[in-house]
Amino acid sequence: MNRPNILYIHSHDTGRYVQPYGHAIRTPHIQQLAEQGVLFRNAFCANPTCSPSRSALLTGQYPHNNGMIGLAHRGARLNDYRQHLASCLRQNGYLTALSGMQHEINTDERALLGYEQFLDGEPVPGQDSDTTIAQRAAEFLATPHDRPFFLSCGFFLTHRRGQGTQWHNTELSPVGDPRYARPPAPLPDTAEARRDMADFVVSAERLDACMGRVFKALEVAGLADNTLVICTTDHGIAFPFMKCNLTDHGIGVMLMLRGPGGFQGGQAIDAMVTHMDLFPTVCEVAGIQPPAWLQGESLTPLVTGKAERLHEEIFSEVNYHAAYEPVRAVRTTRYKYIRRYDARQHPVLPNCDDSVSKDELLRNGWGQRSQDVEQLFDLVFDPNEAANVAACPDYAGVLADMRGRLDRWMQATHDPLLTGPVTPLPGMVVNLVEGISPQEPTVPARGITRG
Repeated sequence: MNRPNILYIHSHDTGRYVQPYGHAIRTPHIQQLAEQGVLFRNAFCANPTCSPSRSALLTGQYPHNNGMIGLAHRGARLNDYRQHLASCLRQNGYLTALSGMQHEINTDERALLGYEQFLDGEPVPGQDSDTTIAQRAAEFLATPHDRPFFLSCGFFLTHRRGQGTQWHNTELSPVGDPRYARPPAPLPDTAEARRDMADFVVSAERLDACMGRVFKALEVAGLADNTLVICTTDHGIAFPFMKCNLTDHGIGVMLMLRGPGGFQGGQAIDAMVTHMDLFPTVCEVAGIQPPAWLQGESLTPLVTGKAERLHEEIFSEVNYHAAYEPVRAVRTTRYKYIRRYDARQHPVLPNCDDSVSKDELLRNGWGQRSQDVEQLFDLVFDPNEAANVAACPDYAGVLADMRGRLDRWMQATHDPLLTGPVTPLPGMVVNLVEGISPQEPTVPARGITRG
């Protein structure tokens, strides 16, 4: 079998805010990829926080099963790094390389991930880090290899910079034009939110330019026809009510695939899929026996027309982000059910990145707003998940059904929340839930969780 190359190209905090999903954001290279390949309009992450989301994609397991219950740079770890996709592909004869970021382990231990080559080097004078990441990936693609390769190309864009009030655009912010910007759906149309979104737009356009450089290198090297390109992000954008939230604003992600296995022709698929479907997809396209631990399904039946759907329901979770916030959710095509497992009656503010949008909500009393233990949303009549109908008698039957779905999944996956708080790993650090910013001092996670 002529095994295909695999390019996994990914961003930070982009959600679905790119051109192929209908947003007024100029991302022509990502748009072209969608037109040439397959666009998944209802793709979701398993956890809307950085390390847990990426670990679910790259191990094919839910975070509470693979061990990544929090952020890697705050002490969370996988149970077994041999289950990482790079390690699996290397064991099956692939050359594995990393350009740019990963968020599954501390940098000084990244050899455990299974990559043979790290495309590092001295910073290029006058060039930002993301452009350098693209350049090094392009150089790798231009170099002949005697084996099929797996190249992970990870960009810091579109993450916020530093204290969160700036984006990875320039050292100075704002840089976007707020006059014609539209804030994301959960936020009010105010001057502050427009300014914030205008800067995000510039960040997304810069991301597209970087990805475009890698796509061009793939074409120039003559590798495009035999390379499966996987383009995605970890979770929703870094605004209030989005990143680290289990509504679609937080778990909805861009996902486009192009290449062997039927991922061609500009299809747009509405069926629900998850990041955990990517590992089994790679195995099928590459002719590799899928490991027994995988919890997702291959996407190929959808693109070849052999199946109209893969999942009757998808699940997502939060455990630790900056602070402890145990939440679980189940989504069908019609309904979303979210259940909280802590005693916190108000928002966990450290789990929202600092921004001018957040500042405005805080000035208007966001920190004192109550939050429901259970939430049920009718996604047909309430696609923005703004009206909780869990207490509505008309939805009593739906609520019971969604509760049952979530309970059965938690039991089947041995969710630790069934027996109490999620126990942090030794050495994990977090912010206090009573805090405001993730930039505040951290404390050891042991001993502060509460059910």
